[in-house]
Amino acid sequence: MVDPRMPTDPVAPPFAGRGTFAWLAAEAWHHLWPFSREGFARHRIVQAAGIALAASTMVAWFLAGTGRLEAVAIIAWWFGWSVFEVIVRLGAKPWVKEGPWWGRRYRRAHLMDMLCYVGFKNLLIGATLFLALKSAGLLVP
Repeated sequence: MVDPRMPTDPVAPPFAGRGTFAWLAAEAWHHLWPFSREGFARHRIVQAAGIALAASTMVAWFLAGTGRLEAVAIIAWWFGWSVFEVIVRLGAKPWVKEGPWWGRRYRRAHLMDMLCYVGFKNLLIGATLFLALKSAGLLVP
């Protein structure tokens, strides 16, 4: 049931309408990489800062994996990345799924849509990485 108060603005992402394998690969890329070619062309400064932040995030996870970074620092870093990702995605990939997660209907994202999408996605990714480091004994308590 669609809420009549929320306007639905259908969007067709670049990967819409492809075969199943191409669609799954594009979905994985979409979830893991917030940038787009069009976004790079329009917002070079923000995109460059994003790449630097992404690289430093990877360094932070590496330091955590080697036991040189505390858990609270990783959580703060991941939160900062999530805020930045919301800003980037609103300019580069401004759509979210409409309906169930396995569906192929998309709509234009509002700020709250993107906050929820990025927050939940990064919570799942961060929790998985955090638990993997913790179970391997590589995270400083």
